[in-house]
Amino acid sequence: MVRFSARFSRCLALLGAGLMLFVLPILSQPKQITILHTNDMHASFLPHEAYWLRSTSKPFVGGFNELAFTVDSIRKIRTTSLVLDAGDLMTGNPISDRLYKGVDGGALVEMMNLIGYEGWTPGNHDFDISYANLLKLVAMAKFPVVEANLMDEKSGKPITNREYAIIEKNGIKVGIFGVISSEYYGLVNQNSSKGVKLMPAIKIARRLIEMLRPQVDLVVAVTHVGVDEDSLIAINVKGLDVIIGGHSHTRLKTPKYINGVIIAQSGANCENLGVLDLTVEDHAVTRWSGELHQLWYHPDRKTVVTALVDSFKTDIAKEYSEVIGTWSVEANAEGSDRRLGNFLCEAQREGAGADLGFMNNGGIRKRFSPGPITKQDLFEVLPFRNILVSFKLTGKQVHDIVLKNIIDRSGFQMSGVECEWQRRGLVHIEIVKLLVNGKPVEDESVYTGAASDYMMGEAKRYLGIDTPQLTYLDETVFKATEKMIRTMKNVPGSLKGGIKELK
Repeated sequence: MVRFSARFSRCLALLGAGLMLFVLPILSQPKQITILHTNDMHASFLPHEAYWLRSTSKPFVGGFNELAFTVDSIRKIRTTSLVLDAGDLMTGNPISDRLYKGVDGGALVEMMNLIGYEGWTPGNHDFDISYANLLKLVAMAKFPVVEANLMDEKSGKPITNREYAIIEKNGIKVGIFGVISSEYYGLVNQNSSKGVKLMPAIKIARRLIEMLRPQVDLVVAVTHVGVDEDSLIAINVKGLDVIIGGHSHTRLKTPKYINGVIIAQSGANCENLGVLDLTVEDHAVTRWSGELHQLWYHPDRKTVVTALVDSFKTDIAKEYSEVIGTWSVEANAEGSDRRLGNFLCEAQREGAGADLGFMNNGGIRKRFSPGPITKQDLFEVLPFRNILVSFKLTGKQVHDIVLKNIIDRSGFQMSGVECEWQRRGLVHIEIVKLLVNGKPVEDESVYTGAASDYMMGEAKRYLGIDTPQLTYLDETVFKATEKMIRTMKNVPGSLKGGIKELK
């Protein structure tokens, strides 16, 4: 009886070993997954000219209809696909200011729902309307919206209520988490960032990777930090497989590979769809390849988003094709860019009834072409919904701001001031004349300034002063400028005042 049991045990052991030899290769079978990715689409739901081509007649590229068609086409071939976006869905087209189901820009998220997105992390421009509106966009999404390093100060929870998500595709478990740029406070106006606490991205990434790694086959960070900061994350963490990035608008035709981490980014403005093919085996990526698919426009294609795209295209064209004035300055005329900056400063100064107007150069996103100005042209120059604010400055502050502008050429323009200055020796600068409202500036006198809420939230960086107490006006910079164009009709006549060096 004992002899039989021993033989039986040996047989079972041999059988078990044979079964293991048969089963193990099946368990370790490599699996394929494709990540389809976008970033920095900036409300580009319509196609636009491929401006970088030299041909006179330029083809059109991009738009959500073309995006939907390409995503659907690739999914039919690569059946295990995951569609992700790395932020800045908003700002760039008037659709982001239009209500849809009670949410400004809501139609953009609805289009993402229809296309079949499965993950999104917000970017800084997704806060442009307001923090409250971002939360409404998040609520509309029928897919996970992950954001791990922005916390709501009241609840102590991630602003989207999701740091991460685990998505299973054909037996592959993918853990995704989102982080935003360390420069968040400098990128988002104070009203929109109020109540939000920024946490260090690398520290958060380490914690989430450590937590996700035992549960999943693949760990993916969806980031809105820019390709340089993505590289730093890759260098400083362990266990991360992929970064789907945004913010820097980088067209990575081939993904970067740093410290075992694949970094992919698809450019901007819905011009490309990133396609990243991965082979996953034993919880690791064993092979990969990545490329960008240019989204060339084909007008005859119909997709799940066509009806929604066409309805907003018609609605926006009706309003924004209106001619509101004429730009009378030749594109290559001397000082043409400075005239535009000066004009935008003047529009804000007039709109606020202020002594001085200020404009940050980074807020001017395009130049007017000579000829008619449509409302769409103005929107492309000023696409941000910045609120016009007024504030008080002492004469001493005005003097110091002008001096900073002369010395640093610090990224802003101003109107309402007349200044003449000259160099004394190699480094010393003397302000010879400084007038506001035609009168010499007195140190103790008080003057009113006007600018956007965004610029004044960054007053230290631009003007070299702490942010003063702001009065928020019931007016956007866009609306104040539109009013001035309609009033003047032919703009601008000539530069008013200015800062001039005496030779």
